[in-house]
Amino acid sequence: MDLASPADVAARLDETGYLADDALATVAFLALRMQRPLLLEGEPGTGKTALAEAIAESLDLPLVRLQCYEGIDATQALYDWDFPRQILHLRALEATGGADVEEAEKSLYDARFLLARPVLQALQDSPAVLLVDEVDRADDEFEAFLLEVLSTYQVTIPELGTVRAATPPIVVLTSNRTRELHDALKRRCLYHWIDHPGLEREVEILRSRAPEVSETLRRQVVELVQQLRARDDLQKPPGVAETLDWARSLHHLGTTEIDLASAAATLGALVKYREDSERVRHALDQMLRP
Repeated sequence: MDLASPADVAARLDETGYLADDALATVAFLALRMQRPLLLEGEPGTGKTALAEAIAESLDLPLVRLQCYEGIDATQALYDWDFPRQILHLRALEATGGADVEEAEKSLYDARFLLARPVLQALQDSPAVLLVDEVDRADDEFEAFLLEVLSTYQVTIPELGTVRAATPPIVVLTSNRTRELHDALKRRCLYHWIDHPGLEREVEILRSRAPEVSETLRRQVVELVQQLRARDDLQKPPGVAETLDWARSLHHLGTTEIDLASAAATLGALVKYREDSERVRHALDQMLRP
């Protein structure tokens, strides 16, 4: 990868529409250069997942996504066997009077019946970007499994042998910090906390990602969102993703300057809880009052 500096990384990401500050560009550069997993934490909507997507796009690599959830285990992350095809294969052998029992059993665990899940797929397809999204939703056992894979970039399939990545995939893990991750996993990674951007940076993000929105409208949207984030009574303050959705929604309605009517009509793009909707509606009434 011909990335000589953090500035190169920032420029590549900028071409995809992702604006990284100096600190984020630096840690991303180091993760790429040192072949270390990158652990990103931060509030929802701050661009953690989008960074992995931008890295994949900027380097023209496939993105393999593993969405974590409560109860996920190694089977969902690694591989499974295509049971229906195995049954059809057995029936075909029976119909043709094929191999004996031992040979038939062996033939069931052929690579053609293997269903590669995201982690195995990333090892097989590497170089690739492996996004382990919302790892904080998984449990301790799954963390231990990930740590083992990320230490060696290989997995063993008892029936087929060891699969080893010729080139370690670029691994990005994201966490919304619904729980603390174990130190062992954190030590394996380079770490960065992504905070909500400041006003000017968020305006620049909208300029890049939603160029169709007028300068006046995007700045007004960002100023209002920044004020809403400063409140301490919202269940989920709007992230950058919601800022973009709100600006685009207002633009599609033909809004050139936000008033209470247009704000109320598009609140579904900005907040996703009923209680927040009422609080934001009241707050905007105060903010937009002449």
